[in-house]
Amino acid sequence: MMSSKQFNAVTSLFDPIGLDEMDKVQLMNRVDTKFAFTQDQLLEFLPILAKDYKILKVGENRISRYESLYYDDNLVNYDHHHRGLVNRYKIRYRSYIDSKITFLEVKHKYKGRTDKRRIPVHEIPWELSDEHYDFIKTVNPNSNRLKPSLMNRFSRITLVSKKFDERLTIDIDLSFEWKGEKKLVEHIIIAELKQSRQDRTSPFFKLMKDNFIRPIKISKYCVGIINMYGKDNVKYNRFKKKLIQINKLQANAS
Repeated sequence: MMSSKQFNAVTSLFDPIGLDEMDKVQLMNRVDTKFAFTQDQLLEFLPILAKDYKILKVGENRISRYESLYYDDNLVNYDHHHRGLVNRYKIRYRSYIDSKITFLEVKHKYKGRTDKRRIPVHEIPWELSDEHYDFIKTVNPNSNRLKPSLMNRFSRITLVSKKFDERLTIDIDLSFEWKGEKKLVEHIIIAELKQSRQDRTSPFFKLMKDNFIRPIKISKYCVGIINMYGKDNVKYNRFKKKLIQINKLQANAS
């Protein structure tokens, strides 16, 4: 886990941006590109990025805590992701803890793009109300028998480009919880570049290329399902290479 001293040192290099200003770059319909690397690499990368990005500041915090409860229909959404379907959905409640905001969010992945729809809610529920189910059906009419399937928590650094129409989220201290069990994903950073269209001239894209870090199609939800449900209970063959890559990163960082 990154120490607060290390974090404060590197994040203080960034100009801050508030929620109101950041909302101008929501990118609810976008192209996502993900990368995975270690916390030690993150400490090297952040000072380099400071000249090109601002950092979201909520109150006095430059890192924000998130909590998500996913809903699925007998792991149908997980299965669609595992099969690599180009038209698939992800349904979750997400609480932005430091902002004291919670949303019901439906993400639709299609033809390489992500379209996110959401509505504000009071809190994360363990049972869908009729109103919330109706909203989900407006985005995904095929949703059926949805029940809670996984909880995750993480902390996030959010960067906003000074020049490009893009945001960069950097997730640390990721953990999964289900049926009283909790597992940590130690030492690993999941970074997601969100752009209106993929632009490899992005400073972050260039930084990844310079450090021989290739994009990885990885889902925190799918990694969590495999970890919490067990490899004997879910299909994961198409994720094996990604899991091996994550395990290598953990081994090199420990």
